[in-house]
Amino acid sequence: MISQPWTLRSDAPAHPAAARLAAWAPILFAFLIILPAAAPAIEVAHLAIGDPGRKNKTVEVLLDAVTDTRTGELLSPAQLVERLADVDILLIGESHTDMESHLIQLRVIEELHRAGRQVMIGLEMFPYGQQEILDRWSQGTMSSESFVADAEWYRYWGYHWNYYRDIFLFARDNKLHMFGVNVPRAVVSTVRKEGFDSLGEDARAHMPQQIDTTSSEHRQMFKAFFDDDDELHAMLSEEAWDGMYRAQCTWDAAMGWNALQALRRHGGEKAIMVVLIGSGHVTYGLGAQRQIALHFDGRIASLIPVELDDDEEPTVQASYANFVWGVPDLEFELYPSLGLSLSGSIGPEPRKVIRVGENSPAEQAGVEVGDVLLALGKTQIDASPDLRRAVSLYRWGDVAPLRLERGDEEITVEVAFRRIAEDDEEVEEVEPGEELGHQEESGGEKAPRSLD
Repeated sequence: MISQPWTLRSDAPAHPAAARLAAWAPILFAFLIILPAAAPAIEVAHLAIGDPGRKNKTVEVLLDAVTDTRTGELLSPAQLVERLADVDILLIGESHTDMESHLIQLRVIEELHRAGRQVMIGLEMFPYGQQEILDRWSQGTMSSESFVADAEWYRYWGYHWNYYRDIFLFARDNKLHMFGVNVPRAVVSTVRKEGFDSLGEDARAHMPQQIDTTSSEHRQMFKAFFDDDDELHAMLSEEAWDGMYRAQCTWDAAMGWNALQALRRHGGEKAIMVVLIGSGHVTYGLGAQRQIALHFDGRIASLIPVELDDDEEPTVQASYANFVWGVPDLEFELYPSLGLSLSGSIGPEPRKVIRVGENSPAEQAGVEVGDVLLALGKTQIDASPDLRRAVSLYRWGDVAPLRLERGDEEITVEVAFRRIAEDDEEVEEVEPGEELGHQEESGGEKAPRSLD
C-alpha cells in the first residue's frame, strides 16, 4: 500500500520495437479505455484469485437467475435484495453497450427502492465536477433532452444515452440522488506522469490518501483482460505495464472514494450506495471494492451480469463477485458506432483519425487513418463530443454522408450503419493515461473509464 506520491517514469520502453510502440501509444491507451466496457472474457471469470474461501470453487450461472456465489443458491431479484439488507455499498458491474447490464441495474435499483432502502446512485460516467447538474436532474425539473445537453453527456460519456435513459428517469421520478464519482481525466494523467505531489487542492480532496498498488492478484486480473496475441500490448515493457496498472488503481480508488464520501455525507440509516461501473472495476473484489475497504469497515457487495452462450461453460469462479446474474450474449450492440478513434487532445488536430476498426462502418466507407473528419450528416465535427452526438442520431440501417479532409482534398464518403461481424469498440477520443475502465466510447470517450 502506498500513501506517498508515485510517478510514472517517462523513459523510452526497453523493447526493441520502441519506435513502433511510441507511434502506437495513443491507440494503446484507447484500448485500455475500452477494456472495462466490454464484458469480461469467460477466461477472466475462471481465475483462482480473490476471496481465499471461494477462489478455488466454481458456481453455476443460469440465464435470468441470480446466483449467490457464497452458497450457490439461485435467487429472484426480490430475494437478492433481502440478502443486501446489511450492505452499505453495492457495486454493479456493466458492459457499457450491453442493454442487459443496464436492465439489471435498473431492476436492482427498483427492488431496493421498493424494499424501503434510501437508494443513492454513483455514476462512473460523470466526474465530481458535474454534481450540480445531477442534483438538478434528481429534483425532477429537467427533461431528458435538456439534461443530455446541459450535462454534456457526449463529452463525459461516449455511450448512447438510451442505454441509461430508463435508470435516469426512474431516479428522477422517484427523487433518488445521483452522484458523479469519477475524476477528470487529467487527474489520472497527471498522477501517472508527475505523481500525487503535482495535484491541486481540488483534485486531492477527491482522492484518497492511500492507494493500494501491491496486489499481485489484481495485476494478474488486469493483464488477463488483454489477449495473449495482442501485438500492441505484447510490445509493452514491464515498466509500461507498471504505469498502466498504477493508473488503473488510481481510477478504482478515486471512484470508490467519491462513492464512499457521498454515502457518508448524504446517506441515512437505510441508505445504500449503488455504484454503476464497468465490470473490470468490480471483478473479484480487487478493484474499487479493495480500495474502498482501506477506508471503510461497512459491508460492500458486488453483482456482475455474466453473458452466456451455447459455447461457454455456464460457471464462474465463486470469488468472481458476491452475486452473478446470467444474461444472453448479444452479438451486436443495440446502437451503432462508426468504429474509429480520433486524436482528441493528444495531437494538434482533434478530429484526426488514428484508428479504424476492422469491419466497422468507417472501414466499409473507406475512412483511413490520417483523415480529418469535418461533418457527419448535417452536424459539423469540431471535436469528439460533436461526433458522438451526431452518431447518436442514427440507427442500424441508416446511411449518412461523412465529409472529411484527406491531405489537401476534401471528400465525402457514404457511411452505412450496418452490422457485418463483430462490432468493434469505438473510442472517439483518446487521452493518454485516461481511464482504464471507464470510458470507451462506442461512442465513447474516456472519462476515465471501464477496467471500462
